[in-house]
Amino acid sequence: MTEAPRRCAWCGDDPLYVRYHDEEWGRPVTDDRTLFELLTLESAQAGLAWITVLRKREGYRRAFLDFDYRRVAAMTEADEERLRQDEGIVRNRLKIHAAIVNARLFGDIVREYGSFHAYIMTFFPGGRRIVRDVPDESAVPPSSAISDAVSKDMRRRGFRFFGTTICYAFLQAAGFVDDHVNGCHCKGAACR
Repeated sequence: MTEAPRRCAWCGDDPLYVRYHDEEWGRPVTDDRTLFELLTLESAQAGLAWITVLRKREGYRRAFLDFDYRRVAAMTEADEERLRQDEGIVRNRLKIHAAIVNARLFGDIVREYGSFHAYIMTFFPGGRRIVRDVPDESAVPPSSAISDAVSKDMRRRGFRFFGTTICYAFLQAAGFVDDHVNGCHCKGAACR
């Protein structure tokens, strides 16, 4: 019998969480659609358990047009009202509105920097992702100087539901920061 690979404890044994951990979390993302998806989902998660949003992910993909930020940016008040009735997503009025506003601002950044990835990398020393030494989960901070700076700049631009803690979670999810615990089979390049 083979031993199960070592994982970060936060994913537990829920198959959806394990798949997300093994196949997505911490892997570098460069495409704008996926970055907008992660930004939207992390923003929706504010005040909720991540698993709650992860279980509604397909509902979000459908409701927010497969996270095509250009199409989401064109949504109207009537779309917002329709989305408030959609049981497939978190039906918080402010979070729905924030997703649409954030899509418009996301597009502004893409036009300014060429891609959202390029914008985020301007905050990283040498334009390189960070792989942190994480002996155990207690060593993972809720935020960092980089998430403080990114969040501050994005809030200055008008982004909503994107404080430093949500920003740090986004940076982890999109692989800008690798916070897999040491020994996790996904640490560094192991899952790439």
